[in-house]
Amino acid sequence: PVLCDKILMTEGSGLYLAGPQLVKAAIGQETDTETLGGAAMHAEISGTVDFKEKDDPAAIKRLKSLIGLLPDKVGDQRSAVSDQLKTEFPASKLYELVSADGRKEYDVRDLIRCLVDAGSLDEYKADYGKSIVCTFARLGGRPVGIVANQRMRVQSKTSGLQMPGVIYADSADKSARFIMDCNQTRVPLLFLQDVSGFMVGKDAEQSGIIRSGAKMVNALSNSTVPKITLITGGSFGAGNYVMCGKAFDPRFIFAWPHAKYAVMGAAQASDVVFNILAKSSKQERTKEELDALRAQVKAGYVEQTDIRYGAARGWVDALIQPHDTRGVLLRAFALAGRPASKASFHTGVIQV
Repeated sequence: PVLCDKILMTEGSGLYLAGPQLVKAAIGQETDTETLGGAAMHAEISGTVDFKEKDDPAAIKRLKSLIGLLPDKVGDQRSAVSDQLKTEFPASKLYELVSADGRKEYDVRDLIRCLVDAGSLDEYKADYGKSIVCTFARLGGRPVGIVANQRMRVQSKTSGLQMPGVIYADSADKSARFIMDCNQTRVPLLFLQDVSGFMVGKDAEQSGIIRSGAKMVNALSNSTVPKITLITGGSFGAGNYVMCGKAFDPRFIFAWPHAKYAVMGAAQASDVVFNILAKSSKQERTKEELDALRAQVKAGYVEQTDIRYGAARGWVDALIQPHDTRGVLLRAFALAGRPASKASFHTGVIQV
């Protein structure tokens, strides 16, 4: 099953290399079917299955929706799109969800429901790698694949609490697989950036964050489907790159007016720059002089983090109002898909 492009699994079914009886006979370990290879385990812990469904009717309904994403023929432009379809939530809700200072937590699924056609979400590996949400959806009837940073704290069955806007090893693995899946079926990609960067520290390194992040970079840099990026909040560090920053050639990069765009946050970056400047000085400075230097460095960095600074230098293509986002995306995807790319998708060697 794992060689298939998409894997659906119903509750109560089992997927394993050896069943409970064989496991007991081979290594003396006693376990039950659900713990060993049930749908919940593969959806939440191993990340093996893409869609966990309650029963067969739900699985068939999901299967029909996924089949509907496939192009009718090679090079199909999916031109039958409409701006008359409604969203589940009104555009005004975007202002309730996202705060101007970027500190408010929210479920990015609600933001997505303000942009895409009502009832069109097919979330991919919903219970695995939850700090990034990957979902198929429709935008004016056009199939799209969405990769979005989750902006609320989530619980991982394997690593515990995961922080908003941070990319962890499991979410990078999931995103890489999703990007490859979209290229396989020629579904264009939309990246919703509100990212602090990759998780760091001992636990993150031991989880293989470098290897998992490299998978995502590999899949993204070799992607041949149209890509559009929208910065809805912060866009910092390697998170900017791997969420399809300018270096990875999205067709368009849009940003909301309150967005922030930099190598790292102003507080962290200004502290680093301040320490370098303070240590490089050949003369002793008073505490007042050091405080003034720190404030000066931070003020300069805050100014350059403002999205208008980047927009003025061509780092983003347009600043757009949140309530105009759906209309802008409809026009952008209509343009981005013409002509269809004739390049073939090839990822090379992926570190697994």
